[in-house]
Amino acid sequence: MDQVTLKSPAGKLILLATTLASGMAFFDGSTTGVALPTIQHAFHASQIQIQWVVNAFALTLASLLLLSGSLGDRFGRKKIFSWGIVLFVAASILSALSRSVAQLIIFQAVQGVGAAMMVPGSLALINTSFEQSTRGKVIGLWAGYSGGIAASGPFLGGWLTQALGWPYVWWINLPLGLIALLITLKYIPESRNPDAKKLDWLGGAWLALGLFGLSYGLMEAPASGWHHWYTSGSIAAGIIVLIIFGWWERKMRNSEPLVPLQIFKSGLVLGANLVTLVVYFALYGLSFFLTLNLQQVQGYSPIVAGLAALPPILIITFLTGPAGGLSDRIGPRLQMILGPFLVACGMAYMAFAGTHANYWISFFPGQVLFGAGMCLLIAPLTKSALSVPPHYSGAASGVNNAISRIAAMMAIAVLGAVMLSLFSQSLHRNVAAASLNPAQQQQIISQSSKLGGVEIPANFTQASADAAKNAVRNSFVHAFRWAMGINAALALLGAIVSFLTIPKKLPGQ
Repeated sequence: MDQVTLKSPAGKLILLATTLASGMAFFDGSTTGVALPTIQHAFHASQIQIQWVVNAFALTLASLLLLSGSLGDRFGRKKIFSWGIVLFVAASILSALSRSVAQLIIFQAVQGVGAAMMVPGSLALINTSFEQSTRGKVIGLWAGYSGGIAASGPFLGGWLTQALGWPYVWWINLPLGLIALLITLKYIPESRNPDAKKLDWLGGAWLALGLFGLSYGLMEAPASGWHHWYTSGSIAAGIIVLIIFGWWERKMRNSEPLVPLQIFKSGLVLGANLVTLVVYFALYGLSFFLTLNLQQVQGYSPIVAGLAALPPILIITFLTGPAGGLSDRIGPRLQMILGPFLVACGMAYMAFAGTHANYWISFFPGQVLFGAGMCLLIAPLTKSALSVPPHYSGAASGVNNAISRIAAMMAIAVLGAVMLSLFSQSLHRNVAAASLNPAQQQQIISQSSKLGGVEIPANFTQASADAAKNAVRNSFVHAFRWAMGINAALALLGAIVSFLTIPKKLPGQ
């Protein structure tokens, strides 16, 4: 396929279709996050259950991204991309019709399969369609416009949740998906790797089982106990299976592995993927727990919480494109060092927010720093991770997207475990110091698995209810500060990795 530019009609249509499809996945994440406290209350779900609403999607997405990238290379990137849109939209409809948290978790897992088929396809189509000289700008625009769709998510998701009910955060995917599908079928040409070989189905199975075991154990451990046989066994089994996956991929190096280890011979590609892992861990950890903080601790409505989450998304939307163009001119190194550093500063700043915090003082400056860092980072990071021979484009895109999604899944699992453990310890101390009788204390402590979603029993007096609410809020803030501190440290590690591995210029610049 001949390569195109942004000035050509074909280039604009390719960018539009890929932006709409990937934007749906980003949009779904932002709307779901705002709706989670309402979903938790509607189904009387535990913190672990609402974590699974997010992680069921992330698990199938992370597990299958690599395989779907190879599927696109082998059977046609447009074909896999199109079927991914169809499955994503169908699962969105089923999620909206869910009548229990278990059903919602299952349908979110199916939706993750659809996202796994379309997200790497969008980047692979861009990487194979556009000229090298403009690819950084296109990726920046793709990220920015996709972020623009996501930018409406917090407010629109909050409004839909508050005005119509949480199922409507999934109905909105229907028109977006239909538009993306029609454009793709009519205007985007097919592309594939003619030298693609046998698919690594067994490698995909090892990866999925390993990630499931690890994430299940991490999320269940705080509630069931770290020494319980099925939590510690799940974590150990997950680690062992992931080691087997690594061994299998190395064994497959002369065939068609799920992860072509040749792409990691480049320090640039290796460094970019390491930065992706640590920075996106911090990104998703912030997004998930900040939403809970704003609604369950600060008392914001879904609409207001959605608006409060907009600043970094708007910054990413409008400035990622220009930042991508700048990286085309000056190279990726400076932006990939400064970006994670600003993200770390933003995370650290928000760690100081307490209960009844003033948004403009305690959250807004940190979100601006975070958004500025991400807009500097996204385009050069993605372009660096895709600096591979063209026939590896699908696999490289799948690897980078899988790493970002694994980071998201691990962030929710690991930080969820940290948050629940610290919250439970702090809650025991705080309710003991509050003006609550032993029976009331037990009623609150027994709900510690709900984190900030603890429900105050109706038989509490107003004074007891206020004391219990303060104990819950203070316990959440204590755990939240530790989580933000971990995020800040990881983002700073990303800046250090960039300093050590990223050159001033990419190959071919």
